[in-house]
Formats: sequence, structure tokens, C-alpha cells
Amino acid sequence: MKKTGLILLLLGGLMMSAIGGFAAETLNGFLAEYQQDYHKLFCDVSYSWWDAMTLGTDEAFEKYTQATIAMSAYHSSKEKFDEFKRLLAEAEKEGELPPLLKRETDEVRNAFEQAQFPQEIMEKMTKLSGEIEQMFQNQRGELDGKEYTNNELLEMLEKETDSARRQEIWEALKQVGELVADKIVELAKIRNEAARALGYNNYWEMTVSFQDFDPAELTAIFEELERETAPIFARVKSELDEELKAKFGVSEIMPWHYDNPFFQQAPPSAEIDKNIFFTGKTAEDINQIAIRYYDSLGLETRGILANSDLFDREGKSQHAFSNNMNLEGDVRVLCNLKPTADWMNTQLHELGHSVYEIYVDPTLPYDLRTACHIFTTEGIAMMFEKVTDFPAWLIEFAGVDPAVARNAESALKKQRVREQLIFCRWTIVMFHFERALYENPDQDLRSLWWDTVEKYQLMKRPAGRNKADWASKPHFVIAPVYYHNYMLGELFGAQLRRSLPFDAGHFASKEVGAALIKKVFEPGMRYHWNEFVKEATGEPLSPKAFVEELK
Repeated sequence: MKKTGLILLLLGGLMMSAIGGFAAETLNGFLAEYQQDYHKLFCDVSYSWWDAMTLGTDEAFEKYTQATIAMSAYHSSKEKFDEFKRLLAEAEKEGELPPLLKRETDEVRNAFEQAQFPQEIMEKMTKLSGEIEQMFQNQRGELDGKEYTNNELLEMLEKETDSARRQEIWEALKQVGELVADKIVELAKIRNEAARALGYNNYWEMTVSFQDFDPAELTAIFEELERETAPIFARVKSELDEELKAKFGVSEIMPWHYDNPFFQQAPPSAEIDKNIFFTGKTAEDINQIAIRYYDSLGLETRGILANSDLFDREGKSQHAFSNNMNLEGDVRVLCNLKPTADWMNTQLHELGHSVYEIYVDPTLPYDLRTACHIFTTEGIAMMFEKVTDFPAWLIEFAGVDPAVARNAESALKKQRVREQLIFCRWTIVMFHFERALYENPDQDLRSLWWDTVEKYQLMKRPAGRNKADWASKPHFVIAPVYYHNYMLGELFGAQLRRSLPFDAGHFASKEVGAALIKKVFEPGMRYHWNEFVKEATGEPLSPKAFVEELK
């Protein structure tokens, strides 16, 4: 996940672009002053957030909270917003703004508009969100009277063969939901209050609108995606369930049989365990493999990794992300690397976000010096993580025996389709549930969660279970109304794979790297995402290429 994209969508930023005319010069003066103020505020938020995620202390979280409040308070100024709108209107009377400046001013308008609700609402929202984030970060699941990290519990779940014990581990992974559920509902209501203050029905509608989506158009894409993947998913899941029944010696498959506690990832293949490709390696080996791969593309990662935090330790976030700290070249990754296939994919994913950021045209205005859209950077990141499914990549970069890798080709392809389908159906769950959460936070969310899971993931709810399983997903707090961007990123990535030259399916050539820099990275936010996707892939965004890859 890319943290900076969230900050920018909520807050914005700016550098000055010169235009002519007296009114335009006055507008430029406002923008220059805004840039100076914004740069300090942005860095305060970004660097304090990094400290909170890497240290996990009360002091670090409090500093991050205060920095976020300061940024929001600045943009909540009605006087400044009114002045900006007045200067912009006067400049527009002198003539049509240049396209780049138009993009700039659109971002500034969004930054101010999103903060035009009462400051006390923003403070309540920020403080409660920080409190819940800290609860997620510091909570450890309890099993047999001992506390375990998420990584430890996931490793236990992956290795366990006894169904009853798997259920106990799965339930330990869900314990945090009961602790935070009421607070997340409270946060949803505060977010809705903020959205209504800006004229929106709820926070979901407001957020997707500020992400430059028409809510109806976005819903239509997901409805088409659900229809097109439903029959393929039903067939593939039926095959998977039969394999799992044989593996665990059971007649019925339950949620704890899927390894991932949300069934958002496919269990290891019965034909090939991808972890064998990394047996005997260390966490540092995973990092070095990623470096060598990006080197093959002509994409530099060493500067990124020099300031990154890559290995598991007490107090730091248990998750993974890439963060552009200042939009001026300080890009970092946080991971908790282990010598596993999942962490290999994660490192490739996060570095995908990072290389996107560092190759954005540095002459662009400040607020446009990041990825075109959340989903375009997610698309790049997910495209890179999938290279581990190709024998040629495993041989060249992971040092896997050629015969072993080639013999696994069919199983790898089968597993790749499973992973894409399972993740697709999971994002559909998140899309519908989160929209419903903000439409009515007071409804029975525990039942709604399992209704949605059963409908779209075809996963059976545990009999009699009445726990807040939905709330154990931290994205409701740290990345609200975000998951649809992962799926749109998959659609974008599929279109890129169809349009870019690549070698043996694993994108290991400087030709591909150069094409990505020119067509995807350098433009930054110069264009609206609709125009950008057409330019980069040759066609509008749609599920078509993605669905074709599944057949």
C-alpha cells in the first residue's frame, strides 16, 4: 500500500506555474505562499507518521496526530479558500488556464474543499483514528495464554493440519475486531458527519468523489466485474475446496482452512508450494533478489532502501507500505521481511510503488509530483509482485534450479489464476461492505459481513458465530474507502501487460523499464486518470483484459 497517495488525496500540495496577466500574477503569488506553507506541513505529517509506524510509541503517535491536525486546520481556513476561489475566477476571466496549471488548481481546490468541515470534527476524527491505529499496532493475538504477532499466527496457520487447532489460530487473528469494532463505528459516524457538512450523503460517497470517480460509474465497473468473474470463480473455488477437503480430511471447508484469515489470498497450491523457491534463503536475500530484479529493468532502488525499515522488530507496524516522504526524492519502504514467497511478493510490490514515485518528472508542480492516481500506483505494484509466478524469473533472480522451475510452470499458472480470482472477489466484498457501512453504521454489521462474504466469496460462516470479524481488517481505519483502487489497479496492470513488450512474461528488460518510465512514471499527475490510462495502455479502463487473463 502507498501511504503518500492517501495524504495527497486528503490534503493536496502545490508548486507555482507561471501564467500571464495581472490577475494571474496575483494568483501565482497566492500559490507561491501556499507552496511554502504546504511543504513544511506535508513533511511534518509524513515524517511523524513514519516515526509512529516504526517506533509505535505514544509520543510518536501524538506527534503524528498533531501534525495531521495542523495540516487539516490550515486547509480548513474558509478565508484562504475564498481568497483562492476569487483569485482563480479572476484569472480564468483573463483566458483559459494552461492544462498543467488547471490540474494544479484542481488539486488545490480539492485540498481546501475536503477540509471545509468544522475543525472540531477534524480533530475528533484524527484523534480517534490515531487511537485505533495504535490499538491495531500494539495488539497481539492470544493463544494458549501467550501473545503472538500477526506474522507468527499466520505462520502457525499455514503449517497447522488439525482443523480444530486451525480454528483456534484463526480466531486469535480475529480477536482485535472485538476490541476496535465500536470505535470504528464511532469513527464512521464522525466521518459521515464531516461528509454531510460538505453536502455529501456519507463518507463513502464523498471519498470516491474526491478520488475523481463518479460513484455510479465506479459501481457499474464492479458490477460488471462481479458478473464476468462469478462463473469462473465458482468453478475454481469448487476445485480448490475439493483439494482442501483431501488435505485436511474434512467433509466441509470453513474459513480457517484458507490460510489467509479473510480469504483474500489463495492457499498454497496442492501441486506446488511457492515457498520452496526461497528455502534456505534469509530475509536479506529476499531484499537482494528484489534489488537485482529492479536493476534488470534499469530502475534504481538502492537509494530507496538506504532509508527504509525492512525487518521485523518490537514496536513497529506489522504491515508493509511505501511512503514518499517529501515529494523531493526521499522515498522509503516499511516491511517485515521473511524468507517466504509472500514477503518476496510484498517487497516487489512496495518497491513498485517506490520506483513509480522517484521517476516522476521532478519539474512538475509540487502537487502533481506523484502517481497519476491511487489505482495506477497499485496497478504497477501488483504487476511487479506477480513476476514470481514465471519460471524464467525464478531461475534468473531467485536462483531456482531450471528443471524445478520449468516443471512447476503449469502449477504456477493455475495458482496465479486462483490468486487473481480470489483477490478480485475479496475486493468486491470490501467494496460492497464498506459502502454499506457508511450508508448505515448502526445496522447489524456482524451479520452483514458474513452475508456479503457468503454472497461474493462463497465462504460458509461459522455456525453461531457473532463476533466483529469485519473490524479486524485495519484498512477500515488506516485506508478507508481504498480497496476498490487495488482492484482497479489489477485492471490497469492487465491492460499494461497487454500493451508493453516483455520477455518470457516476467518484465526483465531495460526496454520495459524505459517504457514504464516514459509512459507511466514520468507523467505523474499531469493528466486525469481517464486520459492517462488511454494514453498508457491504448484503451479505457475496463475489466476486459483482466477477465481474459483468467480464461
